[in-house]
Amino acid sequence: MYSKEEGFFKDKKKTYSVQSVKRIVYSTDARDFGQAARSVPCQEACPAKTNIPGYIRCIHDKRYGRAYELNRMANILPGVLGRICSRPCEAACRHGEPDNGTSVGICHLKRACADLKPASHKIIEGLYSPTDKKVAVIGSGPAGLAAAHDLSVFGHKVMIYEGQEKPGGMLMYGIPEFRLPRDLLMLEINNILRMGIQITTGKKIGTDIALKDLEKEYDAVVVATGCVIPRKLGIEGEDLENVHNGLEFMAAVNEGQAPYVGKKVAVIGAGFTAVDCARSAVRLGASDVSLNIRKTQEYMRIDESEKHEAAFEGILTNSLIQPSRIIGDGKKVTGIEFVRTRMEKTDTPPFRTSVLIKDSQFTVQVDSVIAALGQGPDADGISRDLKKLKSLGDLAWKGKVFATGDFVTGSTDVITAIAGARKCARLVDEKLIGEKRRQTVVRLEDHKTTDRPRAYDFISRREMNTIDMEKRLENPANEVETGFDETRAFEESKRCYLCNLKYEIDPLACIYCSACIDVAPKDCIKMIRNIPLNDDGSYGDYEETSDWNDVVSITIENAACIRCGQCLAVCPMDCISVTKTELIEIDI
Repeated sequence: MYSKEEGFFKDKKKTYSVQSVKRIVYSTDARDFGQAARSVPCQEACPAKTNIPGYIRCIHDKRYGRAYELNRMANILPGVLGRICSRPCEAACRHGEPDNGTSVGICHLKRACADLKPASHKIIEGLYSPTDKKVAVIGSGPAGLAAAHDLSVFGHKVMIYEGQEKPGGMLMYGIPEFRLPRDLLMLEINNILRMGIQITTGKKIGTDIALKDLEKEYDAVVVATGCVIPRKLGIEGEDLENVHNGLEFMAAVNEGQAPYVGKKVAVIGAGFTAVDCARSAVRLGASDVSLNIRKTQEYMRIDESEKHEAAFEGILTNSLIQPSRIIGDGKKVTGIEFVRTRMEKTDTPPFRTSVLIKDSQFTVQVDSVIAALGQGPDADGISRDLKKLKSLGDLAWKGKVFATGDFVTGSTDVITAIAGARKCARLVDEKLIGEKRRQTVVRLEDHKTTDRPRAYDFISRREMNTIDMEKRLENPANEVETGFDETRAFEESKRCYLCNLKYEIDPLACIYCSACIDVAPKDCIKMIRNIPLNDDGSYGDYEETSDWNDVVSITIENAACIRCGQCLAVCPMDCISVTKTELIEIDI
């Protein structure tokens, strides 16, 4: 039994005091999943479904270790992702909607929980009993590490095969140290390997070891090699000296080499790798570095902070141009010819495409060109049989062999690769054990109203401090962003609306006085005549009415609610309840 208020219960011999016992329910109802997705847009936007309001609240309460664990439950590498995540959650944050201000610095707070957790913090895994099943994971990038971690938790013996000399994949070789310190990266990798996961480096599957041999030795094989084949420009002069592809250029830089860039560098590309190449070229001594893109800056596949840092470091972005040929003296690059483009509307996302403008060529003198156009998977390099795998969306499978991460989806981002790999690990476990052992549910817990003053809504976003230009050039490995201290993290954590708190009006107790509507600072309390159901069983959009004769209920639209608690304070009938909702995994 439970009670919302202090009370007592008795057995035959004793009387026990009960204080604030809360009702907790684990739901698989489609309506609850739909409500969680609609009401907590940051978590819904996160591919790994990180409990963002939960960990931000823990930071607010200075429970940094707990905040770190809430992150790690979903995304495995909180300290890494707190630095290099693509931040889809921030684009979805309700605080960033019109008239609400700017989005919460979710990614910066993710880093804060990793930086501020106490040295005494212990990572505790919910381990299953050993199964004696053996799994080989090919690749130790984010997807391989995530798959290996979860398979080890499930009790399987895991061996990772990594073709490079160090683990980490693109995290180690594709991202510059000034964005991702290697000691931090290795710390979080070792937090995964410490579970008894073995790793063999410097061995390439398909060259040193045959995939078929792994199939004979192991009960399952997970291919998580990502995208390693760089895309080419496909234009004249691409084979000249001093023309680098972005992937190999960054790998060389991260191995401590200094590829020749000269003074004037043209980088082709609009993603994170292109910006990393440009910023690395600056640190190699180039004085005139440009990013050259086919579309406009708003379509670049990077966040605003990366655009700002590139501009701060003197990198110019040239929009609406496309390379048509690279010019050289027969051996080395001397220039690059561009053709101008313009934007046209299309019927498919992002609804804008670039079109070449006839006879608009012009030439720019450069010392080197870096083509960072992305990369694709190397199926043939491991085994041609991989092309026979059955696609299951963001993973593939046939027999003993499974594939996940960017190897299946094409080049995405770290958080997406981790999410896909964890899904793959659950499928592998199901095939090895013969049943599902985990399921996602919505955890519902009675909660008091928010303790967040309305004044918190007007706190400006705390931006990340960075080191000055002199220190950036003094040592190319110096981390540019300095992180949040406790004060800065606390102030930023106040801004979260706590969208995981669901406010509901009991229609049987409501007297339709409209007091809640009158005090609501947002248009979030609706008079409705119908709530249709979607095909999946979740609630659809409310059908509103202004006619009291048609009203069947007054309802709180949690997708617009900012959790100020004003409605709860004025309700004369005490008919508004608050429930904390969280997506979690439980044993079946």
